[in-house]
Amino acid sequence: MRGEAGIGKTALLRHVTDGLSGVRLLWVNGAEFEADFAYAAVHQLTRPLHERIEHLPTAQRDALAVALGVGEGDTPSRFAVGLALLGLLADAAGEQPVVCVVDDAQWLDRASAQVLAFVARRMADESVAFVFGVRDPHVVAELEGLPTLTLPRLSDQVARRMLASGLLGPLDEQVRERILAEARGNPLALLELPRRLDPVGR
Repeated sequence: MRGEAGIGKTALLRHVTDGLSGVRLLWVNGAEFEADFAYAAVHQLTRPLHERIEHLPTAQRDALAVALGVGEGDTPSRFAVGLALLGLLADAAGEQPVVCVVDDAQWLDRASAQVLAFVARRMADESVAFVFGVRDPHVVAELEGLPTLTLPRLSDQVARRMLASGLLGPLDEQVRERILAEARGNPLALLELPRRLDPVGR
């Protein structure tokens, strides 16, 4: 899922996943300050499943354990880590479907981006779903080729309704039009700009 900052990617992901039942939800937030740490996002994703690592075949178990910093050995290939993560998620999905949400994927460390994309392309036969949220105009090369949903800006009619719903009092018409023009259909801007007005709407 792609869209500019403030367009509602995270809100939509939360809305969809909050309504899920009978699934295991694994949520990752990409963080720019962790982008230089290999497998930081994989560690975040798999933390609730660490007790399952011992269920994996020896080679996969060792590769994933070393990548996550909970085992010792030579640095594994990203292919080996990808196979291990594939096996780990498939094992968890044997109990209940797994939904993996990776928000702010533009900040993923490269190792995690490669491994998560590798796994996402190979889960068709498992009860595992992946959803990535990416901020435009960033490009995450590892995710190219995956199905994409781009969130557009709000139409003028919807933007006006959203602006009206967030106002605490009357608003001068010229100010209203200026806010709409400045926000350009961005939901976050429509919510934030009115808060910057003084009590008389200037």
